[in-house]
Amino acid sequence: MTYEALEKELKSGKIRPVYLLEGEEDFFIDRISHFIENDLLSETEKEFNLTVFYGRDAEWANVLNACRRYPVFSERQVVMIKEAQQMKTLLKLESYLEKPLESTALVIIYRQGKLDGRTSFKKLIDKRGASLTTKKLYDDKIPGWIKTYAEASGHDITPKGAILLADYIGNDLARVSNEIDKLLLNIAPGKKIDEDDIEKYVGISKEYNVFEFQKAVGSKDFSKTVRILNYFSSNPKAAPTPVVFTVLYTFFSKVHAITCSPSASEKDLATMLGINPYFFADYTKAAKVYRRKGTEQALLLLYEYNLRSIGIHDSVTPGAELLKEMTMKMMG
Repeated sequence: MTYEALEKELKSGKIRPVYLLEGEEDFFIDRISHFIENDLLSETEKEFNLTVFYGRDAEWANVLNACRRYPVFSERQVVMIKEAQQMKTLLKLESYLEKPLESTALVIIYRQGKLDGRTSFKKLIDKRGASLTTKKLYDDKIPGWIKTYAEASGHDITPKGAILLADYIGNDLARVSNEIDKLLLNIAPGKKIDEDDIEKYVGISKEYNVFEFQKAVGSKDFSKTVRILNYFSSNPKAAPTPVVFTVLYTFFSKVHAITCSPSASEKDLATMLGINPYFFADYTKAAKVYRRKGTEQALLLLYEYNLRSIGIHDSVTPGAELLKEMTMKMMG
């Protein structure tokens, strides 16, 4: 079951006797578990009908007894096993899963991994209840997720604004959602979020950021590149060197792929490489400026200077200086 489907089902009032929340992306797990723990029962009902176990200390017999109790002054009770991946006797609950109580919602929270889908335990959960298996979103999917998250709150966001947030924060959805929530508290209802809002309320410079740096390097705009490099040097937190190397490597890898596929259409290339169509022109411009040989040289320089930045063959040159030296060679 998808996150969206499970959230919709819970909010509609359809409650299943068992839930498994598993996988790599804590954001979705936290959202669903928070709703179940805080919204299924009233504050008065929680006193008697909410039981929380932690995997490291939980005994299967105690969990079983809790699940088999009947709710007090309520239609249902909630039993949660947090950090279930640490519960050594978790699979012993299989006998309960064969015939779970409809008045109990058992929630198994299994982080940073997932249960073996071939086991009868997992198959029983899928038969009697619902499973949510989460995955980390790829970096190129984050801008789209940001747009969807903002729209769910009644706001749109410019494509550049979404890219700016994604490049600055990365794929930590909890941090991304926190920053968007901060934005929404400060802007008028229904207003489209733009780069000015992000600069003002998140603190990301709309002119001096990794995205603009990538664009300047890609077009060989020397004056703009130098200005941004000087800003990065004076404001190290604005663009940590490892982040800049990663962004440039991703950028030039895609530019190189474009130079190697001259016959493919722009639409096919954008889809194949996961490039937002709004920014595809930046990649094609870089492909024309650098050509295949230039992109290969750029990738080799990135490999060399990334090694130097982590102390291999160079343990004394500061990261900002390495970035300047590499960029000048790349553009020269």
